[in-house]
Amino acid sequence: MKRAICAISGAFLASGAALAAPTLEQWTTTQGARVLFVAAPEIPMLDVRVVFAAGSARDDGAAGLANLTSSLLEEGAGELDADAFSQHLAATGAIMHVGAERDMAYASLRTMVEVAYADPALALFTSALSAPRFDAAALARRKAQILLALEQRTQSPDALADDTFFAYCFPDHPYGAPADGTRASVSALDRGAVKAFHARYYVAQNAVIALVGALDRKQAEALADRIAAELAPGERAHELPPVATARGREHHVAFPSVQSHVRIGLPGISRKDPDYFALVVGNHALGGNSMASILFDEVRNQRGLSYSVSSYFVPMAQQGPFIAALQTSGERQDEALRVLRDTLLEFVSSGPPPAAIARAKQNLIDGFPLRVASNAQLVEYIAMIGFYDLPQDYLATFPERVAAVTPQAVKDAFARRVLIDHLTTVVVGRAPPDSP
Repeated sequence: MKRAICAISGAFLASGAALAAPTLEQWTTTQGARVLFVAAPEIPMLDVRVVFAAGSARDDGAAGLANLTSSLLEEGAGELDADAFSQHLAATGAIMHVGAERDMAYASLRTMVEVAYADPALALFTSALSAPRFDAAALARRKAQILLALEQRTQSPDALADDTFFAYCFPDHPYGAPADGTRASVSALDRGAVKAFHARYYVAQNAVIALVGALDRKQAEALADRIAAELAPGERAHELPPVATARGREHHVAFPSVQSHVRIGLPGISRKDPDYFALVVGNHALGGNSMASILFDEVRNQRGLSYSVSSYFVPMAQQGPFIAALQTSGERQDEALRVLRDTLLEFVSSGPPPAAIARAKQNLIDGFPLRVASNAQLVEYIAMIGFYDLPQDYLATFPERVAAVTPQAVKDAFARRVLIDHLTTVVVGRAPPDSP
């Protein structure tokens, strides 16, 4: 998962001086794709990001299907096989990326805006979205790569901790399924399943097109129409089911490592949650601000219990998780876990120190320009705004919404949303003393 967008996107205050937020324009193409556009004439570049509600939460029992489908988009399209597609794309100087998360699948393109380069690059990009080949050789190669990566995850205690946490935190929800699949599920995937998934979800009605670059509105409209027109109309994906919060349990995964990897948490917030700002500001003070957080001070500075400790929310279409995580030596695993829990309990029950909230707000506001310092970063954020249907003025109003958060609002939100009895605990490392 991407923790960079767990924090928050877009604010434009730095060193106490207000900067103008970029003008964000939105419309819908005749094919039904939603479009977000920011004109950026300063450099002759174009960044395009197309996202679909086609993440792993749509796998429907075939874990890894969204990930495999997304990965194959750059393995040949139309009349070009994988090698020819790669060679043609390289000749344009453009860069293309694809990927899948739990909520969404995405494809991005960065190209020079000059027609001689942009036109062939965009032709390849739209072909990859609308007419991927899914050749047998490419399918076999990608499956082999994914299976190797899955095998490597079984050797990583950090990856095991993440996978186990999601499985137990979301036991009856699509978010709990392994995003990349399992060895058994990926091995069973075939071309028919990939083609059907693509036909269902990679459609105009299910697409958000984000554009940032040296274009005017008319050019942006023509470009968005060009992309959307190549897609089948289709229909928008159904909403994911709500997340149920069960009473917490503790799970140990024995692993022969010197260090233990700990996760505690529960379903947290969605992107449009009314408690969003209070919870994220509060978490920045609790464990989101690297070496200046309460958790870092309690667990590492004062006691030297952990090599690393943090907390974060992962807001998604439905309630994504709140996670507090640390890495510690096996000998001090139990003590570190106790301090982590006690610190979280104190924060929830007593509320945050006002000074910590003031520092967190200032840090969030001052740091946001760096999060959208490049067009590539900005196009990712505006795609997120469109995908989650956030307000058009989200970027412009972010600083004042952060500034308006009070310590009492943080206390109230954490007391209602971070229920200590519902915390799922996962420890990967030394087995507890009473284990057989």
